[in-house]
Formats: sequence, structure tokens, C-alpha cells
Amino acid sequence: MRLGVYSDMVFRRDGRTLSAGHAFISFITGLPPRVDEVVVFGRLDPRDGRMPYPLPPRGVRFVPLPYYRRVTSLGAVAASLPQACSAFRAELPRLDAVLVFGPHPVALAFALLARAHRKPLVLGVRHDYPEYIRGRLPGPGWRWAVPAAGAVELGFRAAGRRAPAIVLGDVIARRYGGRRPTLVTHFSLVPAHEVVSDAAALGRDWSGELRLLSVGRLAQEKNPLLLVDVLARLRARDPRWRLTVAGDGPLRQLLECAAADRGLDAALDLAGNVPNGRDLWQLYGRSHAFLHVSLTEGLPQVLIEAMSAGLPIVATDVGGVSAALGAGACGLLVPPRDAGAAAAALERLAQQPRLRERLALEGLARARRYTREAELDRLASFVQSAVPVRSGSKG
Repeated sequence: MRLGVYSDMVFRRDGRTLSAGHAFISFITGLPPRVDEVVVFGRLDPRDGRMPYPLPPRGVRFVPLPYYRRVTSLGAVAASLPQACSAFRAELPRLDAVLVFGPHPVALAFALLARAHRKPLVLGVRHDYPEYIRGRLPGPGWRWAVPAAGAVELGFRAAGRRAPAIVLGDVIARRYGGRRPTLVTHFSLVPAHEVVSDAAALGRDWSGELRLLSVGRLAQEKNPLLLVDVLARLRARDPRWRLTVAGDGPLRQLLECAAADRGLDAALDLAGNVPNGRDLWQLYGRSHAFLHVSLTEGLPQVLIEAMSAGLPIVATDVGGVSAALGAGACGLLVPPRDAGAAAAALERLAQQPRLRERLALEGLARARRYTREAELDRLASFVQSAVPVRSGSKG
């Protein structure tokens, strides 16, 4: 099977090497040899350079699309559509099926083209699009973009009304079920060899410095300023606590200032954006517990990563977080915006060895079911069973 895949990502070229800035590309390009070839459609940045995630040299072919900086660059997006649709249409005869990740204006156009050309279509859905856009608005004057994103999502669902769908988590899956086959998945980026052993998880020493980790974009919907409140409460009762935050975004400076105002800058390490891979796994490995304080979520990849590292988790009970944590079997759920509840939950972990050990072991068992390899196997099997492949094609 030759599978065309579109997800809104930017790529750069460095000599013969193509690379992307989003870790999700490592999931997409992991499909071979489960399929014969993945044909990746993506925006090609006119600037040469290398990004964190290179495309593998075999089993993957890249089709460049016109570049625009971001989806809020409306004029550039609209201007890019005719050329993008032409490139996509030209590839359709060579593909057995297309997997289009959205909702997104270009994804909607590609889904309609696949339908018009009777090409087997699979929808991929990784986020609530209006909420995704709400967290990335350039300013208050862009509030109209949220209902516009809702309209794009409705159009995307209509374009693939009877198409099979691969959906991130149960919360989003409720919108895409019905008469179409639906695979609910985690899109895990954690390879099986990175899931730690039970002994490694239980061997952490909680008698000295307590290292807390949070990983996520420093933006309004992730509520990163609450992290300072949690850290202040923890250190007021036990100065052993330290916090590392991996991630970047528009609220970084505010986070730094809030920590300095509370006298916490020496206890807070802002690691910036840490690419998925060895450096990120080392951060998880050096930590004692994981804290997630987002205000809205689908199914956070970082929770799979934390469980794979054997970390006990404290997380706000929003969106698909509870489902990701087995309804609390793998982590302690707290209300959003409640620094006191989050700090109290972390103190319970420090004071109750059996609790943190139970959470760590439950999390590891869950993580072993959702490794990247296991998720790719399920996805490839779903696509091949849901999509009729024309005679003579290899599956």
C-alpha cells in the first residue's frame, strides 16, 4: 500500500536531508514497513536548514507544498491553496489511500479532492480545532477565528462523513463515530525500548532533593503560571522541591517574572523546548514526579511519556486526561486552577511510598500497551482493513 499523509507541518531541506520541527512526523514516518511507502505532504520552508526530526531515507517520499508561516496568515494560506491542491491532485493516481490529519483549511480541501477523485480517504483527528485556535490567537481582535475554526471542523467532518477516522482519545472520538469505522488511539511517540523497568521506576530515592517535571507549551491554555503557585506552596513546607519546565511559548517571560517575584527563580529551571528523544527521556529519568496543569486537553502525549518513565503523575482533570490516566489509576486528578489541590497531591506522593509505587506501576503497565510500535501496528491494520486496496497493490 502507498499511503499519502497530510498533516500541517513545516519542513526544511539541508542538502539531501529533509526534516520537520514537529515530533509527530516520527510517528507518521514510522509506518513503513507496515505499508510500502508513505508519501508526506508538507509546507517546505524556503530557508535551508535542519530541524529536530529528520525524515528517514527509505520508505518515505516527500511532496512539497507552498510555504506560509502559520494558519493565522490568512492571505498566505488562501494564496497557497491552488498550488497545494494541484500538487496533491497530481499524486492521487499513484496512491492507494490518503490519510488527512485535520481539521485545518488545507486538510479540508484535500479531503474534498480525495472524495471527488474517489480515492479512499481516512480522516486523522488530533485536536479540538476551535480550542486549538483559541490558544493561538495573535490578539483579542482575532476572537472571530474561533467560530471560523468551528466551521472548518464541521466541514471536515462533513467531507469525511462516511470515511474511517483515526482519532486521539475518547473525548474527540465522540464527534467522529457513528456509521464510520473509528480507531481511538494515543499516537504514542514513545518507543518500546524507552519504557523503563519496574525496578528502575521504584528505585528513585525520595529522601533528598525532589525534582518535579512539567512538559508543555507555555501558553494560556496550558496555564503555566499556576506552576509557580504550586512550587511556592510546596517549598513553603518542604524546601527540597525543585521544578523543571520543558517547553516554550508566549508566556515564558511572565513565568520567569512570576518566579522571580516569589523568590523562586533558583528553584525553577526553564529548560526551553526539548525535542522528543534522548534529552527529553533524560529529563524524565532525572525526575521524581510529573505535574500537568493544563486548562484544556485532548489526550496529552506527555502523560504517556511520563508513565513510560515510571513517574507518578498529578494532573488537572480536563478533557481526555482522566481517560489517559485510567480514570485515576495511573495518576492523581485535581481540579484545574487549584494550586492548593495540586500541591497537596504532590505532598501525598512524597509522604506515601505505597501510593507513588502503585501509580508508577499502573502507569508502566499502561504505557507498555501504548508504545509507538504498538500504536503503529494498530493504525496500519486499521487503515488496511478499512480501505479497499485496488487489485495489484501491495498491503
